[in-house]
Amino acid sequence: MLFTDRIEAGRRLGARLGHLAGQDLVVLGLPRGGVPVAAAVAAALDAPLDLCLVRKLGVPAQPELAMGAIGEDGVRVVDDSVVRQAHVPPDALERVEERERRELLRRAARYRGDRPPVAVAGRTAVVVDDGVATGSTARAACRTVRARGAARTVLAVPVAPPDWTRRLAGEADELVSLETPLGFFAVGQFYGDFAQLDDEDVVACLRRAPAAARRAAADREVEVTAGAVRLGGRLTVPADPAGIVVFAHGSGSGRHSPRNLHVAAGLNRAGLGTLLFDLLTEEEAGHRTNVFDTRLLAARLADATRWLRARSEARDLAVGYFGASTGAAAALRAAAEPDARVAAVVSRGGRPDLAGPALAAVTAPTLLVVGGADPTVLDLNRQAQTALTCENQLSVVPGATHLFGEPGALETVTDLARDWFTDHMRATRA
Repeated sequence: MLFTDRIEAGRRLGARLGHLAGQDLVVLGLPRGGVPVAAAVAAALDAPLDLCLVRKLGVPAQPELAMGAIGEDGVRVVDDSVVRQAHVPPDALERVEERERRELLRRAARYRGDRPPVAVAGRTAVVVDDGVATGSTARAACRTVRARGAARTVLAVPVAPPDWTRRLAGEADELVSLETPLGFFAVGQFYGDFAQLDDEDVVACLRRAPAAARRAAADREVEVTAGAVRLGGRLTVPADPAGIVVFAHGSGSGRHSPRNLHVAAGLNRAGLGTLLFDLLTEEEAGHRTNVFDTRLLAARLADATRWLRARSEARDLAVGYFGASTGAAAALRAAAEPDARVAAVVSRGGRPDLAGPALAAVTAPTLLVVGGADPTVLDLNRQAQTALTCENQLSVVPGATHLFGEPGALETVTDLARDWFTDHMRATRA
């Protein structure tokens, strides 16, 4: 026996993870057994606690043997070697997955109720379980938090097999286990008390979560209605937001753009809501003419704004636009519409020149942010600035190239955008 119970294991694991204290964290426990361990870790790190919902796909004749796992946001992991060795036909695998998917949805409703998941995008996600056996569940959990936009993933457990890092290499940015004993057969053999938990135990852990969890932002996948199409999106709304910023991505990008996710996370920390969504369907994005059709993109952005304003989370809130590359032209075109009611616009490495005559009709205060080492785009922004009649400003980030990949460059963009939006949204509310 290595641990008295899950609480003791969590306290020891929290102490081991002390190097993460002070970072922008969220601790995610795997129900059911991982939740009390995660609760102790969250308390040690003074971090919000939430769940990472995954379900093991057990071999029909041996349910305890994992042949894969599923997670939220459609994540699916299958261990083909186990499927082959256990002679599991495709239809049997499909039946197991359907059953476990129903259970996943039931648990989400039971554990969280009406409370949305804690925001993960742009943060360090610490995924915690009471131990690792085959690794299928942990693998699905790590892929789930990556799909939700986590900037960094840490998988932390009290106990794991000696070869666990080889099995899970590349699934997380950091792998932490207190113990990796020889003779590993099952997680429970290393606990004095390894009692099975029920749903009430999980709910009770969440109720006792640190206050940071209760202050955390709402964060959910949404379907944005834009005319006749539905577009995937991610809506994040902090408690008492100053406003909501809608992102218009650049050519060849989408709502999972790591640069936009980075900026969005900074805006969320400043009390601003964010909506990142795909301006085009997958089929539309395959046609390059659509990618540069700023008139079409602006129409989608305007539709998305109307959809957003109809939701209870956004009603009566100021709305701003953050556009990158061609998305900046779409943002300015949409802001120029007479009924736009946009509080502020920020362009990152944008092509405002592609907005054409619409620039003169923009009334929203506009910030143009360009890299100092991006001379062509900088010149285009200077020319476009002369056509703007609204309050505007051009900010040049020294040494930054078009994608702002240099150390500290994207942080500067985030700070500039945060200040521009909060200043002008505050004025709107006043």
